[in-house]
Amino acid sequence: MSLKDSFTPDEWYQVMTAPGRVGAAVVAASPSGVTGLVAEAQAIGAAIRESVSAADRTPLLEAMAADLMGTPPSAQEVPQQDRPRSLDEARARSIEEVRRAVWLVGAKAGPGDLAAFRRLLLSVAERTAAAAKEGGFLGFGGEQINDRERQVLEELRGVLGEGPSAASSTLVHETPPSGNPDGSGNSN
Repeated sequence: MSLKDSFTPDEWYQVMTAPGRVGAAVVAASPSGVTGLVAEAQAIGAAIRESVSAADRTPLLEAMAADLMGTPPSAQEVPQQDRPRSLDEARARSIEEVRRAVWLVGAKAGPGDLAAFRRLLLSVAERTAAAAKEGGFLGFGGEQINDRERQVLEELRGVLGEGPSAASSTLVHETPPSGNPDGSGNSN
């Protein structure tokens, strides 16, 4: 039995999509234009690949790596969700989904897996934020990480149990965060 078998298919989907959701939260905080979006997408992919292929990866990251190398889920296997109506809603929804994924890993995997998962998500967030300059013109000026990105990074650090704002997030709760942990939006 692999670690993946500890999760329902919906829960595993939530865990597998958490790195992308972290990146989406950073992107939604401060969209960077086409060139910036490409750089940020590449940063998300690179951070995920490096984390799941590291020599010291945990059983959770091994299971994630195996799934990333396998066949992607079909459209019928992907939980349907309403599209966010604004970038702020997309950012907030992404952060909530990450919170649920972290809770699931904390509830169903060991402490080493949870620590590695948190490091993966933090790496994705930081590399996405640093991937493109914000606020410049034609590549000149701007800053590598702007205030909105710093704010979402701080919020994500709190969710991940990293940094000074994370005091309440370091606990593994017996009940999931608000909403349904399977990500379906259904309460039953």
